[in-house]
Amino acid sequence: MRLTADANKFGLFAFMAAVLMTAAMVSAEEDIVAIRQADMKAMAAAAKTISGMFKDSTTYKASEFQLAADTIRDKSGGVLSAHFASATDSRQSKAGPNILKERDRFDRIANDLRDYAVALDATAQKNPGPMTAGMRMKPGEAMGGGPFGTHVRNEHELSAMPAEHAFHLMLQTCATCHTRFRME
Repeated sequence: MRLTADANKFGLFAFMAAVLMTAAMVSAEEDIVAIRQADMKAMAAAAKTISGMFKDSTTYKASEFQLAADTIRDKSGGVLSAHFASATDSRQSKAGPNILKERDRFDRIANDLRDYAVALDATAQKNPGPMTAGMRMKPGEAMGGGPFGTHVRNEHELSAMPAEHAFHLMLQTCATCHTRFRME
């Protein structure tokens, strides 16, 4: 009789542990979705800050430009890739299931985003005063890249282009990722 009561208690304990572990896993999935959505919103706000400065160059402040670029740098690359390291079935998630199937491509896009942000950071460091003409694209200058070819081949090429061009390539990188890996 005592053995049966102990077995029942153990079974109840094991069942409760399984329920709690499942709840914790669901909570962790929702937490990572919330974190990556917050990071995406922070990157969008940072891009909006930079965009505003290119629209009205009199609003350019190197420290704010650099902070915005650093926000994107810090939330892209490996950090962004890690946010999508496993499948998430959360209803909150807008991530497509093909991220895991196309891991290398997703990681390249995340790293390209980081590289463009690093280039923008360097520009802000080199231009502490007003926005210079060298930061701006020239009229008629080709954008390059396109929505499916946003990668600049090397660091030298990236550092030689105007910041506005790097910014447009960064935005194309965002659009490419959302088109390829985001569900609506």
